[in-house]
Amino acid sequence: MKTLILNDLAVKGQPRPKLQPARALLDAIVAGLLALVVFGPIVGVVLDGYSFNLEPGRVAILTIIVMLGRLTFSLLDQAGVLQPLAARFGSNNQAVQVAAPGAKSSVRWLLPMVLMCALALPFVADKYVLTVVILGLIYVLLGLGLNIVVGLAGLLDLGYVGFYAIGAYGLALGYQYLGLGFWSVLPLSAILAAAAGAVLGFPVLRMHGDYLAIVTLGFGEIIRLILNNWLPVTGGPNGMPVPAPTVFGYEFGRIAKEGGTPIHEALGIAYSPNLKFIVIYGALLLTVLLVLHLKHRLTRMPIGRAWEALREDEIACRAMGLNHVLVKLSAFAIGASTAGIAGVFFATYQGFVNPASFTFFESALILAIVVLGGMGSTLGVVIAAFVLTVAPELLRSFAEYRVLLFGVLMVLMMIWRPRGLVRISRIGYQARKGKVA
Repeated sequence: MKTLILNDLAVKGQPRPKLQPARALLDAIVAGLLALVVFGPIVGVVLDGYSFNLEPGRVAILTIIVMLGRLTFSLLDQAGVLQPLAARFGSNNQAVQVAAPGAKSSVRWLLPMVLMCALALPFVADKYVLTVVILGLIYVLLGLGLNIVVGLAGLLDLGYVGFYAIGAYGLALGYQYLGLGFWSVLPLSAILAAAAGAVLGFPVLRMHGDYLAIVTLGFGEIIRLILNNWLPVTGGPNGMPVPAPTVFGYEFGRIAKEGGTPIHEALGIAYSPNLKFIVIYGALLLTVLLVLHLKHRLTRMPIGRAWEALREDEIACRAMGLNHVLVKLSAFAIGASTAGIAGVFFATYQGFVNPASFTFFESALILAIVVLGGMGSTLGVVIAAFVLTVAPELLRSFAEYRVLLFGVLMVLMMIWRPRGLVRISRIGYQARKGKVA
């Protein structure tokens, strides 16, 4: 502490750094050249059928914006204005934030408010907002499941979308060949996806890092290719229809099937297309809350501590007597079961399934949710899932640039918050006073 005070006094006694406009201008020119190289082929060339048109004006505007931003940034950095900001948002080497013993998280005051807003949402939101929130909750489930595998157990899984597809096609195939509905397939899909996760876990028990990523990536592609090429069963690229959920046998369509009764007629209310999405939203919200509670409990149980021990050092984990086989298989199975449940909700929300919805891009997006939210952080994953699903909708008016803006957002996040939005938080324990004999 004394050293820090002396250093602080020494810094205060130093004269202010002098500005170097020439150096700042050189940085701006270099940044402008890089922007010209990056934006030129993307923004400056517009395809028009078999030909193309050049748009040098748009490239010039973006390049000037980058140069002005870089010039301003360099001058502020030389003046020392950005140093307090950099110290505040700088990276911390500690992956886990340990609070003082007995500390209470401020998030506990927000949870009742968020829950009340979530319960009131179906009554005030229109169909578009409701569908966007449903999609966000689906990605929350996917992020929570992958967070167990990658964030807690440290197993890099690039084929996570395969379990997502198992759940979605489980509902479609169960309805078409077995006559099963949404409510009966929901628990079965979790069991089926968990079994698939355990089967995948056996061949990769001795693999780590890049090798594990390659094998899991191959698993995801195998699932997609089977769904795409098994035409007699899965319908191939054309996909399969998925039924809407029912409540006590009542359907949500304007006209029910032969012998059925629409739910709006049974309740004596006017028909509304939002009824289906309200039921899906309610069931999905309850499922997300249940998964959040289970994950919260698991991370504080011995199995959760074993996952974290496996992530930090597998050799030390095995030396402590932990069965690394069961630890890995449990992480794969529980994470895959969550993806299977999310797949059922996605299928009934969309009304049909096809292999194009389960590409590698989906696995990369789910992994981005885990990394940006914070490895192992539940709150961070929830926030990142909504950010990465709602942001494209908010940027829909910038259709030509929203992917570029999305990439810039991710780069800035990795620079300023390399540990993610919210780091893992632990409550410290106060040492017990012992008795000396």
